[in-house]
Amino acid sequence: MAQQRSAPQRPALRSGPTALAALAGVVSAAVVLSVAELVGAFFTARATPLIALGSTFIDFTPPWMKDFAIATFGTNDKAALFAGMGLTILLLACVLGVVAYRSWVLGVAGVLLMGGIIVASVVTRAGVKPLDAVPSLLGTAAGLLVLRYLVSMLWRTRQWPDAPSDRAAKDPDRPAASRRAFVAATGITAAAAAVAATGGRLLSAARSNVAQAREALTLPAPARPAAPVPAGVQSKTAGVTPWLTPNQDFYRIDTALSVPAINVQDWELRIHGLVEQEVRLSFQDLLDADLIESHVSLTCVSNPVGGNLAGNAKWLGMPIRDVLKLARPKQGADMVLSTSIDGFSASTPLEVLQDDRDAMLAIGMNGEPLPLEHGYPVRMVVPGLYGFVSATKWVVDLEVTRFADNKAYWTQRGWSERGPIKTMARVEVPKSFAKVPAGKVAIGGTAWAQTRGITKVEVQIDNGPWTEAVLSAEASVVTWRQWSFDWEATPGPHYIKARATDGTGELQTDKRADPVPDGASGWQSVMVTVE
Repeated sequence: MAQQRSAPQRPALRSGPTALAALAGVVSAAVVLSVAELVGAFFTARATPLIALGSTFIDFTPPWMKDFAIATFGTNDKAALFAGMGLTILLLACVLGVVAYRSWVLGVAGVLLMGGIIVASVVTRAGVKPLDAVPSLLGTAAGLLVLRYLVSMLWRTRQWPDAPSDRAAKDPDRPAASRRAFVAATGITAAAAAVAATGGRLLSAARSNVAQAREALTLPAPARPAAPVPAGVQSKTAGVTPWLTPNQDFYRIDTALSVPAINVQDWELRIHGLVEQEVRLSFQDLLDADLIESHVSLTCVSNPVGGNLAGNAKWLGMPIRDVLKLARPKQGADMVLSTSIDGFSASTPLEVLQDDRDAMLAIGMNGEPLPLEHGYPVRMVVPGLYGFVSATKWVVDLEVTRFADNKAYWTQRGWSERGPIKTMARVEVPKSFAKVPAGKVAIGGTAWAQTRGITKVEVQIDNGPWTEAVLSAEASVVTWRQWSFDWEATPGPHYIKARATDGTGELQTDKRADPVPDGASGWQSVMVTVE
């Protein structure tokens, strides 16, 4: 009597197939990202999944998490975000691969859900059109096809031991050979994904001539050059930060994961809202304007006590007060909402942009066009205010409005509406936990109170008396001021504190405050060991 042949049953997952299924998920995810990267070369940079997902994550980041990221990683916060995203995608891809191996329907649902999240992240970015979802859609489709192919290979592999012909076969290596084929297929697919991703990056770079245009740009001479920098602005203490911060060393904190690439021919600034006359300025209008040049120090609101998120540069640009004169703000307006091409916005008090502090639409930094990562072609520079309410990079829109009617990017997330920079003294030499020899020890650092200036810095050793440090020359009240102090150090552990007094006679507060919501405060304390 012939034995009825039953369909082979899928056995429970073993460690080998589970690991291979996870590998299939990872390779499929790589295909999603690489195909989207390649196709995205013909679309806006913000249409690529990683950039869109990262930007969306930043948008929903609570203030405490942003503060933690900057305090922990500093200007490497974006690299840390990408690393975290990569790890998250890796884990999700492993899970989806295993799920698809167990149940193809659930696997498809998971892939489509992730694809939907990516597409939603893309189309909600500022300046992105619905058509820019195409790279993510094509990437998701390609990834789904690859996942189906690889999972099907695994299904065939695990069915072989249950087939009568295989049980009777003299060659027990057939399943292993199939697994080798699977590994080969994943390797070839992964290599192709890497090639596609690299090709997409190269193609994007080739299609963008912004960097070359910036290099070829010649800045006009300012109608009002910067005042000469007096001798002696640099602290005499070796190791203190340079008074003028080189462009490559200037801190960068912003919400842009992908540096916007803007052609100056396409750039336009719209000034509108509560104004008598809407104004639109081209980049050529700025080049033809009466430009001013000024040394101005900028500070990030996320800078902790003693932190390095501050810098001093020579800026070239058009006074914003001249721009506002063209538009003629209406009675009752008290704020200008500036918006970047990537959707970031800042709320700046109107009167600050109209007074004599030389707030400007900057096009130059330290004698050259703005670096791409610092806002090329145009950014705002406003002395005396933290960057989150003033220093909009890649600025394309100025809306004259009221604080009561509009909220800026970080104000919506719990930060303050106005951000005047607090008086701060920073100990830079010696570093915290440094070991120094007994005897004469040079102490030095930098202090700032933009628009008020610094008139005194005092140093305290342990709980001893406060003693005045030697101030370096002052260039202006909108730049930082450096200082130095000689200390006769005795063996043992010691604590060094510094505090500053601004030009109004107000002493830097000793009250400790976190950066949220309007900037850190307190006296920095540096512990050193004298040997």
